[in-house]
Amino acid sequence: MPVDAVLPVVALVFALAVLATAIIGIGTLCWFGLQLFTLPGVVVHEFAHKQACHLVGVPVLEVAYFRFGDPSGYVRHAQPDRYRKSFVISVAPFLVNTVVSLAAFLGVAVLVTTVVESSISLELLGDLRTASNEVLVLAAVLGWLGLSVGMQAFPSTGDANTLWVRSRAEWRRSPVVLLGVPVVLVIYVVNLLSWLWADVVYAIGLAIIAFYAVGSVGL
Repeated sequence: MPVDAVLPVVALVFALAVLATAIIGIGTLCWFGLQLFTLPGVVVHEFAHKQACHLVGVPVLEVAYFRFGDPSGYVRHAQPDRYRKSFVISVAPFLVNTVVSLAAFLGVAVLVTTVVESSISLELLGDLRTASNEVLVLAAVLGWLGLSVGMQAFPSTGDANTLWVRSRAEWRRSPVVLLGVPVVLVIYVVNLLSWLWADVVYAIGLAIIAFYAVGSVGL
């Protein structure tokens, strides 16, 4: 084959290789950045699981508060002897992460409201440059924590699977476990909708609630 015919093919292969490498590199960086962004939420999520185990008296075998992998964190524990213990362990992150996220957003709301009111008093409405760098950094950190922790509030499909298996095994002996089935279904649906950023929407909803609450009390 003539050299003139080979060179375009080589150039095309080289260009495709460079493009593929760039795409993989960008994808890896995005994945790494997302892992770091969600780190606080994962830590709080697993901490909630672990503390729930201690609360109901279930031995904890192994804990990974955060790691670069799938899953990003986990808590291995002994098999609970009662359904209610499994339920508490599974749903604990929803309660704990929601409270922590809401508290962080309340902090942001208070800071922002204070800055805006200071701007009004100085007749500089809309000019947030009057805020100190420390206040802006604190607000940014609290906002990150609120969003990250709120995004990790919902139990995983693994938690839902555990509850579903226990429900199927025990509902005849104790029909009250059927009350937990709607919770299992909600967990499955939310995890499915996470592809549509349902977890982000939930965290943003907590932020809206926090700002509304602070605005209502007139801080």
